[in-house]
Amino acid sequence: MKSANNMAVFRSTVRKIWALTLPYFQSEERWKARGLLLAIVVLNLAAVYMLVQINEWNRVFYDALEKRDQPVFWEQLVRYTYLAFAFILIAVYKFYLTQLLEMRWRAWLTRDYLTRWLAGKAFYRMELGRYAAGGDAPDNPDQRIQEDLNLFTAYTVSLTMGLLNALVTLASFVGILWGLSGGFSFSAGGSTYEIPGFMVWAAVAYCVVGSLITHYVGRPQIALNFQQQRYEADFRHHLVRVREYSEAIALDGGEKVERQHLDTRFTSVLANYLRLIRAQKNLIWFTNFFAQAAQVFPMIIAAPRFFSGAIQLGELMQIGSAFGRVQDSLSWFVDNYSSLAAWRATTDRLTSFEESLGRQSTTQGAEIIAGADALVARNLSLGLPNGSQLMSNLSLQVQPGDSVLVKGPSGSGKSTLFRAFGGIWPFAKGRIEMPADVMCIPQNPYFPDGRLRDAVAYPEPADRYSDTEIQQALADALLPQLASRLDDQDAWTQKLSGGERQRLAIARVLLKNPRWLLADEATSALDPKAEASLYRTLLERLEKVRGGIVSIGHRPALEAFHNRRWEIEAGADGSGAAFQLREAST
Repeated sequence: MKSANNMAVFRSTVRKIWALTLPYFQSEERWKARGLLLAIVVLNLAAVYMLVQINEWNRVFYDALEKRDQPVFWEQLVRYTYLAFAFILIAVYKFYLTQLLEMRWRAWLTRDYLTRWLAGKAFYRMELGRYAAGGDAPDNPDQRIQEDLNLFTAYTVSLTMGLLNALVTLASFVGILWGLSGGFSFSAGGSTYEIPGFMVWAAVAYCVVGSLITHYVGRPQIALNFQQQRYEADFRHHLVRVREYSEAIALDGGEKVERQHLDTRFTSVLANYLRLIRAQKNLIWFTNFFAQAAQVFPMIIAAPRFFSGAIQLGELMQIGSAFGRVQDSLSWFVDNYSSLAAWRATTDRLTSFEESLGRQSTTQGAEIIAGADALVARNLSLGLPNGSQLMSNLSLQVQPGDSVLVKGPSGSGKSTLFRAFGGIWPFAKGRIEMPADVMCIPQNPYFPDGRLRDAVAYPEPADRYSDTEIQQALADALLPQLASRLDDQDAWTQKLSGGERQRLAIARVLLKNPRWLLADEATSALDPKAEASLYRTLLERLEKVRGGIVSIGHRPALEAFHNRRWEIEAGADGSGAAFQLREAST
């Protein structure tokens, strides 16, 4: 039963590796990829051929030493120079082409994963999936794209080429060793028996036993490598969060708490790493003993034939060399067990990420109908990732010229309604008809690091707008002090205050002049005077283009800028939802 389970796990791992490998070699770069792979295979075969030549050189050279044949000695040294130079040339280009294949494969995989991760809001939905009921969204997608893809391509190329090299070396040297080893005779029960090619069978037995012991000793490393990558990513992720929220943490005096959180994560890193190096230590104990014993094992087996005069010193050295090559080939599993464990852990992490990406492509939210004349929701139901229901069976309309204010207690679903209208909320059902030319202003807008002009124009290219247009938008958004800094480069999300970030997001809207606007607490960090001024500016722009606005806000002063109001109130409506929405008089 255990053996069958191990075989099932092995087949599953092979299928996962194949599924991750095949797309690149069938992609638009397939001919370059296949050509590089073929060149690497040819160079591996050439390297093995050179080893066979060097093995034969061993016999001639050491026989010359034993016979004190000086002319042959110098002749073989010259021959070795040619062999060594050819081997070095092959080794250099094998390394170079292998690294080139790894780099190109990683580049293609990274582009492919980034495309699919960013497509269809998958990156956003995967984060939400971490909080869903029974959710199994993968942790740290950034680490899987950046590090795991790098490790996967490196391990896949190096280990498969290493296995190919081992198999070819085995095929090349097993015949040499068979011919050199002769037979082994022994008597039992009055009869004499002879085992032909005894050195080959000795190498096989030696390596089979070694491989079984290696698997038994090294097996814990698979799970430990998987966990190590996860703990390292969690630690790095929290470091990034401390950097991103440095001002808030400093103002709260949260250094001690953050240090505790970082210490907790780093303790997990160290604790798992200690378990990993202990497991590696146990394996290294055995593999080093195995490797050292292999140095003398063939000499011990062949010594009786040498001392009896059946073979010369050159043949003994050739036997030792050939046995070493056969033993190295058969010991590929032993020598690469730690790398195989890390390879499998990396494969499992990428496979779970791949599966999660696949699930995002089939995740259904509300049906979005683009290009409508008005904003209309029909039979709209909103839920949370944990499965609870917020609101159900909503029928809403916002006509051109309308300005709607959405109010309600915290946690009642205002922002969830905003996300559903924005077309990004996967836990929604029903139908939403969206007008063309809509912009959204979240409460915490995002700005890319870099030039200020890029932050204002995001996500469009800044060269689409003139300096005058961008400067006017900044002035209209009450940020005239930034108008002369369009080419300044900075981390604007950290550089600007909360009110400045919200004004910069409004400057983005004023630059692009959309017909429709969805605003979630877009002025919550502004003083009443600035808030009133900016709302007047926005409404004047929308009135000119006969558009509409839906705002979420708490301040009573906002009611003066809206001609309709939706109130979200607690209380079930018979459908199991926690809140209901009604139109209030203005």
